[in-house]
Amino acid sequence: MKKIKSLITPINILVFLILLIAFVVRIYGVNRLLGFYYDQGRDALVIWDLWHKGKMFLIGPTTGIEGIFRGPWYYWLIAPFYLIGLGNPVFPSVFLALTSVVAIGFLYVLGTKMVSKEAGIMAVIIAAFSYRLVMASRWLSNPTPMLLLSALLLWGMFKVIDGKKWGWPIIAFTSGLSLFNFGSAAEVFYFPALLIFILWQRKNLPDKKNLIWSIVLFTASFLPLVLFELKHGFVLTQNIKKFLVTDKSFSLPSWVFISDKLKFYNDVFLNKIFYFMYEKERVLFGGLILIFSFCLNRLLHNKYFKAAFLVFCSPLVGLIFFQGNFGNIYDYYLTGYYLIFVLLIASSLGLLWKGKLSKVIVLLFFFLFLGSNIKPLIATLTDKADDTQSVAFVNQKKALDWIYADSEGREFNVDVYVPPVIPYAYNYLFKWYGESKHQRLPLEERRPLLYTLYEIDSPHPERLNAWLARQKGIGKVEEKIQFGGITVERRIRL
Repeated sequence: MKKIKSLITPINILVFLILLIAFVVRIYGVNRLLGFYYDQGRDALVIWDLWHKGKMFLIGPTTGIEGIFRGPWYYWLIAPFYLIGLGNPVFPSVFLALTSVVAIGFLYVLGTKMVSKEAGIMAVIIAAFSYRLVMASRWLSNPTPMLLLSALLLWGMFKVIDGKKWGWPIIAFTSGLSLFNFGSAAEVFYFPALLIFILWQRKNLPDKKNLIWSIVLFTASFLPLVLFELKHGFVLTQNIKKFLVTDKSFSLPSWVFISDKLKFYNDVFLNKIFYFMYEKERVLFGGLILIFSFCLNRLLHNKYFKAAFLVFCSPLVGLIFFQGNFGNIYDYYLTGYYLIFVLLIASSLGLLWKGKLSKVIVLLFFFLFLGSNIKPLIATLTDKADDTQSVAFVNQKKALDWIYADSEGREFNVDVYVPPVIPYAYNYLFKWYGESKHQRLPLEERRPLLYTLYEIDSPHPERLNAWLARQKGIGKVEEKIQFGGITVERRIRL
């Protein structure tokens, strides 16, 4: 009881309140604004088959690289929440948002350990209210748990530095899950950093018990993929070999390529701090980077900072040589480094806070930070999803409701167009929402009554126009209605 009372301090209450607000921000309006598209529908269909058909699986979502899949841990993670929600994707989305808030809580612990409680609170504020970190936390997708896994990885490393050998199993499990199940690409660079960390912490290497646990947990993270490989003739191994060796995905870069990659890094991490990048934000951030550079030597004497900096720098160097996937690399590839970056920024601000005059710089930073992020955050969360570009969850359900109401119990077919062509989202929505609320499904067999449903496709309107042109030869439009960026037409077959 005394231990619990000792935790109830003003600063801990403040952190708890910030975390509570962060959670509310991450789930507010999710039933209206949830992004349920191609990937979400594909994943939901797999889990639907698990619960309704007993169909097991040993692989998870695709990595985006042809023939290479992640392990099934993401599906295992969200499957219970699809079951609890009776198929409603809002439930797993809220759960993933909660994991991101837990990650922010760990940031406070890590920042306090690295520099001070003030640095920990600053890390919490940045992570809680950064517009793009909030949006990343609201994403129903496999990279989202990387926010928590990256924080847990650092926490395990800090424990090892403190001589707690039980930190090694945490490192083994989180790094294995990150690489084989939740990461997108850059998490492979955890391992060069961890190799250096092992050499650095060789005096704190695991004892027999923790070594065994580390091996067991790391193996568990990819064992389903091994079983899949044995069952399917090592097809994943062959595809990985093709990607790495035949396609020469890693090679010496040109100076132009290096320049482009550095610009990409700048854009990725800078937009996690400032949503609007006006001149004053650029000047302030440039000043912070300059201060960080001057403080770097001092910071590197901090063993906790050194560990975080090591993990953060590893992909920045490694991805310079990555030229695979047709040269494509996306912001979310670095999800596992977002919060580590926030921690490094907060540690610099924490050092500045110790000086009387430099406190002004810190206060100016948070004034601009909050001014840059709060306005778009409020605008997004209060969005009614009623403009002609909006393809939100609420509009998808309205479209289905209209189809069922308009059909008046008649049998009907549905033809759907969505970018990028495969309508996994609507395949799932008709299975779950159509069957649970309206107790019937569209038929596969041809019927006179046909509904065509299509989403706006601004990047490729020609594809949508070609699809609509084909529909003219199939059925005559009797009525047309629009829900945000979704259009539904009732047609009678010709």
